[in-house]
Amino acid sequence: MIVTTTGSVDGKSISTYHGVVAGEAVMGTNFVRDFFAKVTDKIGGRSDAYQKEIQKARGLAIEDLIEEAEEYGANAVVGVSVDVEVIGDSMLMVVVSGTAVTVA
Repeated sequence: MIVTTTGSVDGKSISTYHGVVAGEAVMGTNFVRDFFAKVTDKIGGRSDAYQKEIQKARGLAIEDLIEEAEEYGANAVVGVSVDVEVIGDSMLMVVVSGTAVTVA
């Protein structure tokens, strides 16, 4: 399955538009504790624990997006966008959406 943020796939033409597909992942995380624990190790640095949770959630959301596109009979998803939100102080939500298409 081709998954791209662009509106087309180089060297291929879109023969069928199947519709909008999405994948969501909501993860429970003790974001505040993990964030401050990592930042105290690297003042002004990055929170490895938080980044890993975002990467995990993004991967799960993309898997869901691909599954939905396959149900439509698509072989690609174009125009993919990723949105990351923190809900409250302990939940992380990642939504990935795009257009399921068949390319030839």
